[in-house]
Amino acid sequence: MAEIKDPENTILMELKDGTVVIELLPDVAPLHSARMKELAREGAYDGVIFHRVIDGFMAQSGDVEHGKEGGNIRRAGTGGSSKPDLPAEFSKLPHDRGTLGAARSSNPNSANSQFFINFSDNHFLNGQYTVYGRVISGMEHVDAITRGEPPANPDKMVSVKVAADE
Repeated sequence: MAEIKDPENTILMELKDGTVVIELLPDVAPLHSARMKELAREGAYDGVIFHRVIDGFMAQSGDVEHGKEGGNIRRAGTGGSSKPDLPAEFSKLPHDRGTLGAARSSNPNSANSQFFINFSDNHFLNGQYTVYGRVISGMEHVDAITRGEPPANPDKMVSVKVAADE
């Protein structure tokens, strides 16, 4: 596992094959970083499936309303959390492999709890979706997430925690 420099702004995402360490970027996207930590601390992401996984593109998860294993996962991807939507925090950071982007509807200020992790450099997304984190360790576990829109047997986030709380 990578050395954790800032535990308060580091997410530990447990997947079926191991831990993915995500460094949040509160200096670039403070509201999105704070929301992910808030939902992680509530346990909201635990057991949420990856509902949209496109080979060579990205893996999307974080629908805490509809994406919980055992719920109506056919609706996964249509919900968020009970918290208000976030305003866009666009930056010059590129959507490189391993970056975390905020998923949203066509409204740029509609991000809530859903996010995606880029499998590839997806620079056509630059300036259109908020980048608020990057995988610093465990990208091989992200690469192993089952593909599909939605996958027949989707993978899930076993647990999502803030490193400072471990």
